[in-house]
Amino acid sequence: MTHLFELKKAAFVLWLPYNVNPEPPTLVIGQFQAGNPPSLANRQVFPLTQQADLWSIDAAQCGLTDGQVYHYWFEVSDSSPTRDGSRIACTDPTAFTVDWRLLAPLRPTLQISDDQDPAAVIKYQNGQLVSCDPGGETVEPALAIAQAKAAPNNRIVIYELPTSWARTNIQHDPEIGVGSFRDVMALVDETADAANFAGIPALQQGQSHLLALGINALELLPLADSFVDREWGYATSNYFAPDHDLGFPKGNSSPTPNTDLVNLVNLCHDRGIRFIIDVVMAFGTRAALENVNFPDFHIDAGTHPNDPDANQSGGQGRRTDFGGKLWRYGHFIQSYDPANGTSGSFCPARQFMKAYLLRWMADFAVDGVRMDSVNNVANWDFVEEFKDLARQTWSANGGTDDRFIVVGEELSVPLELVTQHRLDGLWNEEFKRMLRSALLGQNSEKEPSFEWTVRKLIDCRNLGFKDGTEAVNYLGSHDVEGFRNERLFNFLQNNGIVFTEERIKLAFVCLLTAVGIPMILAGDEFADQHDLSVSHPPKQRDAVNYERLNEPFRRRIFDYVARLVKLRTHYDALAVNDAEFIHVDFNNSKRVLCWRRGQPGSDSQVVVVANFSDFVTANAFDGKAEYRVPNWPATPQGKKWREITQERDVPSDWVAREPIFPWEAKVYALVDA
Repeated sequence: MTHLFELKKAAFVLWLPYNVNPEPPTLVIGQFQAGNPPSLANRQVFPLTQQADLWSIDAAQCGLTDGQVYHYWFEVSDSSPTRDGSRIACTDPTAFTVDWRLLAPLRPTLQISDDQDPAAVIKYQNGQLVSCDPGGETVEPALAIAQAKAAPNNRIVIYELPTSWARTNIQHDPEIGVGSFRDVMALVDETADAANFAGIPALQQGQSHLLALGINALELLPLADSFVDREWGYATSNYFAPDHDLGFPKGNSSPTPNTDLVNLVNLCHDRGIRFIIDVVMAFGTRAALENVNFPDFHIDAGTHPNDPDANQSGGQGRRTDFGGKLWRYGHFIQSYDPANGTSGSFCPARQFMKAYLLRWMADFAVDGVRMDSVNNVANWDFVEEFKDLARQTWSANGGTDDRFIVVGEELSVPLELVTQHRLDGLWNEEFKRMLRSALLGQNSEKEPSFEWTVRKLIDCRNLGFKDGTEAVNYLGSHDVEGFRNERLFNFLQNNGIVFTEERIKLAFVCLLTAVGIPMILAGDEFADQHDLSVSHPPKQRDAVNYERLNEPFRRRIFDYVARLVKLRTHYDALAVNDAEFIHVDFNNSKRVLCWRRGQPGSDSQVVVVANFSDFVTANAFDGKAEYRVPNWPATPQGKKWREITQERDVPSDWVAREPIFPWEAKVYALVDA
């Protein structure tokens, strides 16, 4: 744990406030009192004293009662350039718990609701300040995943889960709500009860949607606390605290975000599911440091265009704050380092984010990190520092290199981030782009032919990646706004494809047999569709609707995908980089391509026969019709070929001769005879 957090066990500590003269920071503390609205009872105010960059007061000096839960703020002179410098009550920037039920009072000089920060929460127990949920619940840190249960990076299938969910109401209209930590537990554990989405069959007791699907890595959209009502979560307010809304399920009288998140992580780890966090570090939204110390932590790129911190990495123009405040990663001062307690030349924002990382790794035992909008973070040196710290911490806790990963998202896919070892991997936006062209029977606009569209789709090394663990492939992601970015089902319908089942299945064959780490946007595994319009210009929050899983064609797609996911996570041929195209047929309007995965001549090989056209073998059902695939790998002694998507063995005299159907793929794997 960091040096600052050790200090916070015995004192209320505020790091690096900017305006301390003539009025120093103070602690405002009391107890939550329910009401309409709730209020702060037994309010007390204590001045903080300075030691270097830290302002603090010992808890023992505050007259606290043993076993009592307290709500508090730090009051400072506002440093935000858009405010008037008056006193403001701010959330503790490193609070482990915040409670949005209790907001700071409006300032007399500025009646602005955005200035009302939530109270931080702490318990005083046995002379120590103890992290707790607002009801007083304390929890032990989550348990690290057992290395024997953790899939290495070359065998993971990631499930990207929005925290905005949907269901259909009695009027048959969509209702959007919060998929709380408790609801996610119901996807993982067959004995868990859903909360906000109770009653949906996929979440009922006796069901475990994620185990049935077979994924082994879960990535929720950002979990750190946000003032917004969950939408996507990409508006982080309180980095060190799990989200208040996600931890406040129906039926609770008070939020339990730490308790619920630890329980969720433990459930995942017990079932061999790695837990990956999504971090938003380009900008914060209503983060307390905007007021505590704007000049050292933030920058307004619009008013400081010549400042090095104002521009994106890679010469891609001005940074974008998306309604928040950009973090400043190139600004160094002589300062205290909250991570190790030393003094020197540090970038405050970098050290703040490192402390944030250490909190989540220590208490929530995360197994990987996805970094949002890397170019907008705009400092590749810091990106590398962050990745290295994460890996060093993982290793120091006994983890092996291949069971932790730090990947970045930048839609231009700057490979230098990987080749320069800034990150372990990148989101491969090119995969989605090429796949969607191929599903329409079109060349990708960047490729000279349909054949090369598919070749680059299936083997990311043709795009410049050196290893499959460097590329995260996906059919779609939470970024659903804009041309060809909508959910896969909607994309096909919007392009005139009425019969979507075959092409969605074909898409998943490509995803789960390609070189690279597969990622599934929650809901795509059963062809979910948008409940809200995606044509409206700002970014549209995506919601997943598990009610649709029981529709017959969607259940067929789910079962099909689950068979492929389980092959991907367990079959050796799909864990190596080896990929070879053994047959290409573009005669007579056909677009048939066949690829082999696995080492030639080995006992573990997969062959895919994929038809990206309307061609169908003549008289396909008469028992004699055939489509011959030359160059088929020899069948080793003691092995046979099994077609995975239909769960059937292939007679030896029918190998490489089976008929093919429009927009269909067959996936053959060697198994024991």
